[in-house]
Amino acid sequence: MAANKTEQATLGGGCFWCVESAFLQVKGIESVKSGYTGGHTENPTYEQVCTGDTGHAEVAQLTYDPQQISYRQILEIFFTLHDPTQVNRQGNDVGAQYRTSIFYHNEAQKQEAESIIAELENDGTFADPIVTEVTKLDTFYPAEDYHENYYARNPENPYCQAVISPKLAKFRKTFSGLLKD
Repeated sequence: MAANKTEQATLGGGCFWCVESAFLQVKGIESVKSGYTGGHTENPTYEQVCTGDTGHAEVAQLTYDPQQISYRQILEIFFTLHDPTQVNRQGNDVGAQYRTSIFYHNEAQKQEAESIIAELENDGTFADPIVTEVTKLDTFYPAEDYHENYYARNPENPYCQAVISPKLAKFRKTFSGLLKD
């Protein structure tokens, strides 16, 4: 039996802890790695990215099985996890490192991202225009180890309680059919 071919998706929806914690629960998502991309500094640290001076976005890079979940489904989830109408911020997290962004890996992903954004705009899903960047992935820099599975390891953290927990509750309700058992 041949092994399943996996693909990757790289998404910036504000703090990478929020995006990671949701996608780790989705069927077909094999792994999620927090990291940085879209900037000009090589091998940036979390502290450097937080200054906003490196140009990087906080992103989650998903490895997924396209036989179990489509790229489109991933984008549908992504657009419910954050506010794609906010420029360089998500809630109280402010700065270009929190920008809404899709870093595509190939032309098919670019076309799907542009298509879903156009559909959401035409449907009037959001009151304000979508400002999500659609950019070709250049170099992905993995975040420091302590960021991995951050929410699950730090559920009592005030940020996790105030920001991530409510997002996850809404996410689980909306996408209950796509969650892992």
